[in-house]
Amino acid sequence: MVKKMKMKNLIIDAAADKIFFKIIADNESYTSDYPNSRENFDKFAKLLFDFLKENKLNIKEINNIFVNQGPGKFSGIRTSLSVAKALSLTNKLNLYGFDSKHVNDQNYDKIIDLFNKGILIKNLIKPQYSS
Repeated sequence: MVKKMKMKNLIIDAAADKIFFKIIADNESYTSDYPNSRENFDKFAKLLFDFLKENKLNIKEINNIFVNQGPGKFSGIRTSLSVAKALSLTNKLNLYGFDSKHVNDQNYDKIIDLFNKGILIKNLIKPQYSS
């Protein structure tokens, strides 16, 4: 019997008032959020790795990273894009950008739906900053 490998997706969203991390792995999901503040931007990567550790995941187990490219707050978008791109490059992970309009009340199901339909384009990130 062949064991089917679970697809593990990491969603990073810091475009609005909270820094939001979510793992979606088939029928399981894990979330965590933090205030969108300068202090948390300074330790953004640590927050992300702590989130993964709390959920017993290693970054190498992730298949795809989805990052909110805006429109939204400049600091949040720049920080999350930088960390997502670094993780993607160093761990050979697929990176996809999505727009704030695709998320309603922290429901990220539409992002996975767009990915499954092939609408999100790999490695195409176009930051959109609000004024």
